Amino acid sequence: MAAQSEWYSIIGSSMSGRLAGKVAVVTGGASGIGEGIVRRFSTEGARVLLADLDEANGTAIAAECGAEFVTLDVTSVESWQALETKTKADFGRLDIMVNNAGIVSNLDITAVTLEVWQRLINVNLTGVMLGCQTAISLMRGHPAGETGSIINMASSTSYLAIPDVAYTTSKAGVVGLTKSVAVHCANEGFNIRCNSIHPGATLTAILKTAIEQMPEVEEACKRMSPLNRMGTVEEVAAMAVFLASDEASFCTGGQYAVEGGTVSQHPRM
Repeated sequence: MAAQSEWYSIIGSSMSGRLAGKVAVVTGGASGIGEGIVRRFSTEGARVLLADLDEANGTAIAAECGAEFVTLDVTSVESWQALETKTKADFGRLDIMVNNAGIVSNLDITAVTLEVWQRLINVNLTGVMLGCQTAISLMRGHPAGETGSIINMASSTSYLAIPDVAYTTSKAGVVGLTKSVAVHCANEGFNIRCNSIHPGATLTAILKTAIEQMPEVEEACKRMSPLNRMGTVEEVAAMAVFLASDEASFCTGGQYAVEGGTVSQHPRM
């Protein structure tokens, strides 16, 4: 965490305040890509609600970067309702929703249980749907009119499957959900955009731990991309900043890959 904090302090002076004055919610913001987005949004001038079940890490990260922690179970309608009420009361608006919270199972079709399947789909897909509903409700009440940006975290597995059947299915579902939300908002005349981000192998703290335990994982992850390296949390966060900003005003229903060409190259001999 210290190294990441140092990185943000170094780049902070060069940030342009692209999200100045905007209010953002980032789910799953207590670790990994979500944490990176919280930190980057904060440096860009956004007022950020870090929403997660991990109170210890979430509170610490929020304190470091000037965000605010809020407990959120993305599978719970009541939890989303509480978040909506708080956002209205504290800010009177919502400009950006990042539906990032997600889990994996590492179980294939022959091993996955119904309980595991339902849990993963509830978090990775139903949680995103509830986040989109909440975002649209808040954004329709925006003081500047019906406006905002919804960003859903998908995956390179939305294009190319892995054996983790529930994860692959959920991330493919995020694509359809995102496009449906985008066209609905456009057809209704709302200036509410909805896009998905598709990371590839990304060097998060969890992956760093796995590499420490199994060094061979590093080379395997690097080989996934023709660039022969993993992506960084900061690179994914940079895409989120673009989609959240007014610079992406004509972008909706899109799939934005941050995976180093992983899904573009035919497997080599």
